[in-house]
This record gives sequence, C-alpha cells and structure tokens, in this order.
Amino acid sequence: MPRIRLFLTATAAIAAMMFTATVVGPAWAVPDYPSAEEVAAAKKKVSEKRAMIARLEKYLADLSVESDALATTALIKAEAYNQAQDSVDLMNTRVNSLQTQVDAANAQADQALEQLGQLAAQMYRNGSAGSSLNLFLNADKADDLLYQLGASEKIAQQSDQLYQRSIEKQRYAQALADELSAAKEELAAKAKIAQDAYAEAQAAANTLQAKVDENKALNRTFYAQLASLRNTSADLERRRAQGLADERAQANGTADTTAPELYDVGDANTDKVEVMFNFAKAQLGEPYVLGGIGPNVWDCSGITKASYAAAGIYIGTHSATNQFRTMAAAKKLIPLNQLQPGDLMWYTKEPGNFDGDKYHIVIFAGNGMMLEAPRPGREVRIVPIRWGEMFKYGGRPSAP
Repeated sequence: MPRIRLFLTATAAIAAMMFTATVVGPAWAVPDYPSAEEVAAAKKKVSEKRAMIARLEKYLADLSVESDALATTALIKAEAYNQAQDSVDLMNTRVNSLQTQVDAANAQADQALEQLGQLAAQMYRNGSAGSSLNLFLNADKADDLLYQLGASEKIAQQSDQLYQRSIEKQRYAQALADELSAAKEELAAKAKIAQDAYAEAQAAANTLQAKVDENKALNRTFYAQLASLRNTSADLERRRAQGLADERAQANGTADTTAPELYDVGDANTDKVEVMFNFAKAQLGEPYVLGGIGPNVWDCSGITKASYAAAGIYIGTHSATNQFRTMAAAKKLIPLNQLQPGDLMWYTKEPGNFDGDKYHIVIFAGNGMMLEAPRPGREVRIVPIRWGEMFKYGGRPSAP
C-alpha cells in the first residue's frame, strides 16, 4: 500500500492550504481598526499619538498571538498524522511480509499435493490398488489395525508421512492466510485513522494559512500607520514588531536547562554534523508542507530525518515523537545546558511527561539559534530559539 504522504506534492498541498474553505479552531473577534483619517488626526496631539501607537502595537501583538496559537494547533495535528502514518507503514510492512509467507506456504502445500498424486498414480501402476491404496487415500480414517491387516508397513509409513505432511502444509498455509486477512483489515482501519488525521491536520493548516494571509494585509496597514506616526519606515516598523514577537515567544514559558544527566553521552561527531547541516541549509527558504520530506517541501520531522540521513544517521521515523523515542532508546539524550550544534530539540505540551508526545522538532544551530521547518505558511529557516514549551532534554544523533 503506498504511503499517503507520497501523494503530497508541493503544488497540491499549498493549493489546498490556500483555497480549501474548511476551517477549524476558534473564531477570533474582529477589532474596530483605526482608519487612515483617525491616524492622521492622532498625529496632531502627543497624547493621542502615543495612544494610537499603543493601540496599533496591541493589534499587531494580538494578531501574532492568534497566529501562534493556530500554528501550535496545526503542528500538534500534523504530528498526530505523522504518527498515524507511521502505524500504517508498520502494518503495511507486516502485510507484505505475511503475503510473502502465504505465497511460499501455498506453493509448498501445492507441491505436497502434487507428490501425493504422483504416489497414488505409481501405486495404481504397480497394482497396489487394494486396501493399501484405500487406506492411503483415507488416512484420516485409518487406524493401526487396518494398516496391519490391509497394507504393507513400508507403503503405510510412506503414504501416511506424505499425507500428514500435506495436511500440515495446507493447515499452515490456511493459518497464514487467515492471519493475512486479519492484518489487511487492521491495515485498512489504520489507513482510515491516518486519512482522518491528515484531514484534521490539513484543516488546521488551512485555518492557519487563512489567518496568515489576513494578517499580512492588516500588518502592512499597521506598519505604514506606525511609520507615519513615528516618522520612520514601514520596513523598520515591521522589524520592530517581529522583534517584539520574538521576545514574547522567548518569554512564553521557560525550559528546564538544568535537568539531571541521564547517562554519559559523547560529543557530537563534527564531520557528520557538518554533512547534516550542509544538507539542511541547502533547504533554507523551501516551504513547510504537511507530511513533507523533500525534495523541495518539508515538515519539522521531515527535514530532521532527511538531514541526518544525508550524514548516514537514522534518527527514527517521520515523527517528532518517534525521533525523541529513538534517541531515548539509544541513550543519546542530554540536558539543554549541554547542547552542541547539530543536537535535536523538541517542543511539547506535556513538559512533565517524559514519554508524552512531542509536537515539534528543531536542530540546534549554535549561538542561541535553531534550524527548523516551522509551520504552514512559513519556510525552512534559522531563527533564535523559542524556549517556551521546549522539552528539558535534547538529543545527539551523531554521538558514538
């Protein structure tokens, strides 16, 4: 069964995000935004000008908060889809394996039946068609006494062994066929779960994209209005607003950077980390797409998996949670205060739950920066670390 995510091309996914009408999530109230005339009037009086600046900055902050909340929802649902698809992949592997076993068992059962037929024909030709042949063809009904009375010991043993072997092979083939049938039903159920999870994740991405598009238009207006009030440029106001948004994200919770060591983890392999970063940085500017794992579209766990694969390192399946669990199983988790470039970092809504789901994964780039495929509507980028909702342990895939 083909993976669902194989059908997620950049064009189709982006088109869906841009044009699908389905929306999910909270309905945000629309504020009474100031008109150009109100902004112009506010410039005439210092107190009114300050109040208008504060009003516009609050609008920008509120839009950023709304967008961030929708982005988190989209990432959580995207991770749920990736985990569901992993389950489909695992079940699909089992079905394929069972199918191979069933085919082999059927071939062996057919061969055993053919041997029975050949022996029966030989017995007819040799004139051994009396009670021995009857017993041979009805071995399930024969008892020891009939064998003694009606057939030679050699023929009885030979026929019984062939018959029993044939019956065993047929029963084994049937048992495997029954197991395959049940596995196919389970696969279909898991595929339905994955399809539903994808639909929910895509709907969340659609809602976020709609909000991003709306915010772009509003933000352009607010940047221009703030520039007019402050006698600056719209671009300067945009960068000022982004800086404030980054500060809020940094302050939105704190990560436990002093978690106790779990075990000794060696230093990162700088050569492999360099190969990994060369691959990851080559994707900078490429869009986030739900389920994306290249070559030109990515989601958060897609780019981490592919980047480390380029360095010959397996970090887990296409899932942030699975990649965390893979690092934990390999005993390669380190406290955040021991991070080295190339280490993985995870976001979670359950900071106190070691085994809880991780909804986002990034790569530590050093100097307080991280590389990530952030969310729908954004591109692969390197940005300052957002510490809010960061899990207290990172992972070091390249450690020995």
